[in-house]
Formats: sequence, structure tokens, C-alpha cells
Amino acid sequence: MDRRLYQAVLNGDTINFIKLVEEDETLITQTVSGSSNTVLHLAARFGHLELVREILKRWPEMVAAENGDLETALYEACREGEIEVMKVLMAADEGSVGKVNCKGESVLFVASERGMVEVVKHLLRFQWLLVHELDAFMCSIHVAAAAGHTEIVKEIIKVRPEFARKYNSEGYTPLHLACSKGHIDTIRELLWFEPDLLYLRDHKGWTPLHCASMKGRVGVLGEIISISIESVDMVTDHGETILHLAVKYNQFDGLRYLVETLNILELVNIQDNDGNTVLHIATAGKLTTMVTYLLKHGVDVNAINHKGYTALDVVEADGSNSSILKIVPALLEAGAKTCDQLPPRDIQEVVRHNIITHSPGTGRRVESRVQHRHSRKKTHRRSKQIELQNEGLRNARNTITVVAVLIATVTFSAGINPPGGFSQETGKAIMGKKLQFKVFVVCNIMALFLSLGIVNVLVSVIPFRRKSMMKLLVATHKIMWVSTMFMAAAYIAATWTILPQGSGSRWLVIELMVVGVGCTLIVLLGLGVLLMKQWSRKKEWRSRKEKKTKKDGTPNSSLNSRVGEMRFVRSSHPSSSSNSDIDSSDHGYQVY
Repeated sequence: MDRRLYQAVLNGDTINFIKLVEEDETLITQTVSGSSNTVLHLAARFGHLELVREILKRWPEMVAAENGDLETALYEACREGEIEVMKVLMAADEGSVGKVNCKGESVLFVASERGMVEVVKHLLRFQWLLVHELDAFMCSIHVAAAAGHTEIVKEIIKVRPEFARKYNSEGYTPLHLACSKGHIDTIRELLWFEPDLLYLRDHKGWTPLHCASMKGRVGVLGEIISISIESVDMVTDHGETILHLAVKYNQFDGLRYLVETLNILELVNIQDNDGNTVLHIATAGKLTTMVTYLLKHGVDVNAINHKGYTALDVVEADGSNSSILKIVPALLEAGAKTCDQLPPRDIQEVVRHNIITHSPGTGRRVESRVQHRHSRKKTHRRSKQIELQNEGLRNARNTITVVAVLIATVTFSAGINPPGGFSQETGKAIMGKKLQFKVFVVCNIMALFLSLGIVNVLVSVIPFRRKSMMKLLVATHKIMWVSTMFMAAAYIAATWTILPQGSGSRWLVIELMVVGVGCTLIVLLGLGVLLMKQWSRKKEWRSRKEKKTKKDGTPNSSLNSRVGEMRFVRSSHPSSSSNSDIDSSDHGYQVY
């Protein structure tokens, strides 16, 4: 569009506009780039009544001209609330009132959306506009209710009362939209007109109160509850109460208002179709503030959902969120337990409840899930025990290495600094010719090189299987015992070497040997008793396992069952055997 023409229309300069068009008649056909708005569209938008009249007088056909959205100038006048311009345009072409744009919206719709009350009142004289909306997916009353234009809603239901119950394309009534947006005046108008609107459900089975709870509209909640306390008891198609929705969508203010207003002792422990209470929902969402608040208001901390989970199970299932560091202690302080810690009677009650309220199949599924839950817990504990054992084996390997290095260090020092010292003249050991010195040298050398051998083996071999690690540790452990024995013998021989000759010294050496050998035997005896007990427990465990395998079935008793045969083979195969050291003992240690 010509810049001068656009400026004249924008300012409502009728004289200059006429002058420009008379100079070049083609200017009247020009439109705004992008929107395709004509000069009449612009004049109607800005409310230039005289300019509109002049355009219609000279070019009456422009009243039907459409822009890129298929809208006439009447749309612009209605949208902006220019009532006088609208009347002039309608007088020029009354048929333009019934047109719809590319979105299927009428002039009544755009006026209602903008809240132009006077325009709407004038348009409602043409009642067939609302008749057109009977089959429309989005009506004027819906956009007016969503925007909180109470007067427009009032005018529409005065003409067409049935529109108060009309659903839009998303399955919402005007009251649903008003409650979701928090427009209390509009809600009052609709409920004054028809209180039963509170009980209408949307496509998800939600009532208007549910929508208000989901959005945390505290004022709306109070308004509706004061009108109909019965609406609080209604649940969604998924069995969710208004408390479930408040927690699910993290509306703490709404939850707090409901808890302080209603008889919460009954409502707070209601379960949805999955058996979840509001506490399950809050813990699943890691909503620390809500969990803490609910624990103070009579919530059942050990309620079990249909998967067999308590609230503590739910929060422990996901350790990725740091907020569980606050939630778990709060639950434990309130007496929360996991499913495994509850009496079996509680689990049976859940199964029985599902059989009664749902179906026998549902009950069996719940019972199966509970059993699966226990099996998973058992598997988790076993995995943890195996990990602890593996860690213990790694620590034992490191300990043996350290002890072997220590023995090598001590024996090396004793070898280069022998008992009795060296001769200053020859550099030879002074006590080198004595028998006890020769015993010392032999034992010291054996202890040194056995220890070095242990170190070399442990730093060279890195087993990554438990059985391989056990074999390595057993071998190096026995060699370490031999090395320590040689080191002890070398110590006694060195002490004997440097003691003065005589019967008293001989008896002292004998006493040292008796004490040393006695202590060693006591340690060996104690470890031997522990080892025998462990072997006995493993033997009993293997015996019980074999009996259980025979009881469950063998290839002979299930020749017709390929599955039974495969189970037997798998359970009896060495590669699939369980960890007997763990399964046969619960003492928390292992002797090897």
C-alpha cells in the first residue's frame, strides 16, 4: 500500500484520502503487505466513522472485501469494539454478519473473545449467529468464559440457555474453562443460572472442581465447596480425587487449603485406580514440601498400591534425585516401611480388596506383582551380599600384598644386619660358624623370597572372577603362612645366637619357642574350628539344595516336559551354581 494513502487512513484524514484516490484511482485497490487488509479494514479498525462512510459511498462493493484471513472490515470493527462503525458496515451489507473467517470464527466470536459487551449485545439480535455455533467446535461462550467476560456469558445464556452445557472441541464446558482460569465472577454467574453444571464431566471425567484443583485456584475451590460440598467426593475416570490432582500438578497452596477446609482424614487416604494415595503421588514426584505436610495430617504412610509398593518403596526406587535425602528420613520418622517389612496379612488384604472391587484376574495379577516384588528385593539383597564379598576378597588381596611386602622388608633388613654384627677386619659375620646362626640365615632367606614371590604373583595376576580370586588367595594365603613361620623361626634363631652361652640361656630359648609355637597353634586351632564349621554349613546347604532340586523335578519325573528338563539342567549345571559361601552362611565372614 502507498505510504501516503496508509498515513491518511491511519490519521482518519478523509480530505487527503479522497484527494489521493482521485489523483490515482488504482490506490483504492491496494492492500497492506502480509495481511491483505484494504483501506476499509484499516478505517474500521481505527474507528474512523466518517472515512468508512465515505469509502462505502464511493465504493460500496468494498464492504464484502476480505483479507488474507477471509475477514471483512466488520471483523475489525467488532474486534476493536467500534459499535458505530459496525452498525454502518452492517447497514451496508447485513449478509456479512453471517460470514466466518478461515478458522471458522464469526464476528460474534471475535467480539466475545475481546470482551466487547456492547458489540455482543447488538450482534445477539441476530439469534441465528448462535444457531450457527450449535455445530461449532469452539463457541463464543467458551472464549468469553475462558477470558472471564462475565457479562458476555450472561448475555449469551440469556439468549441460548443450552449453551451453558455445551462442550468445545477439547471436551470442556464454559464452567470448566472458567474454573481452570480462576474467573470467580463468571463461575458465580454460571452456577447461579444452573448449579448442576458442577457435576458435568469433561472428556477425562474431570468436574469443574477438578480443573480448579489442578490449577491451584484457591478462590475457586472455596467458592465451589461453599455451594456444593458433595462435589468434593467426585473422582475422575482414573479414580483421582481433588487432592490427587493438587499433588500431581504440584499445587501446594491448593492442597493446603483443601486439607484445612475439608474432613481430610477420609479424603487423604483414598486410592486411585492404581491404588496410589496422595502420598504415593507426592513421593513419586519427589515433592518434599508436600510429603512433609501430608505426614502431619493423618496420611497412611504404609498404604500399599496395586503394584505392592508403599510410599517408601516408591521413593527408594529412584535414587537419582537429591530430594530423597529429605523425604526418606521424614517417612522413616513417621513410621514408614517398605513392602517387605510389612506383615504378610497386609499384602493379603490388598489382594483381597482387589478381588472384591475389581476381578479375580486383577487379584491374581496383584498377588503376582507382590511376589515379584519380594523376589526383586531378595535378588537385590543377594546382589548386595555378593558385591560385599567381592569387595572383601579384594581387600584381602591387598592385605596379603601389604603383609608380604612387610615381611620382605623385615627379613631383608635382618639379612644385611645379622645378629652379632660383622668383624671390622674381615667384614664377615661374627656368629657365622654357629648352628643357630645358620638356622637364622636359612629361615630368613626362605621368608624373604617366599614373600617376594607372593608380591610378584599378586601384582602380576588380576583375576576378574570370584572363583579365580578365591583360588589365588588360597594359594598366596598358605604361602604367606609358611613365610611368617620362617620369619618367626629366624627371629628365635637370631635371639638364640646373641644370647650368652649357658643353661639359663638355653632354657630361655626353649621358653621363647614354646610361647611362639603355642600362640601360633592357638591361632591355627581357632581358624581351623571356624573353617570346619564353614565346611559343615556348606555341606548341609548343598544337601538341602539337592533335595529341593529333586523335589522340584528331575529329567526322570518330567520326561514329557522340555521346560522341566531345561530347568533341571540349568539348576544342576556347575556354571550356574549359586555362591555357596554366601548362601550357606549369614555370619558376615568367610574363612579360607
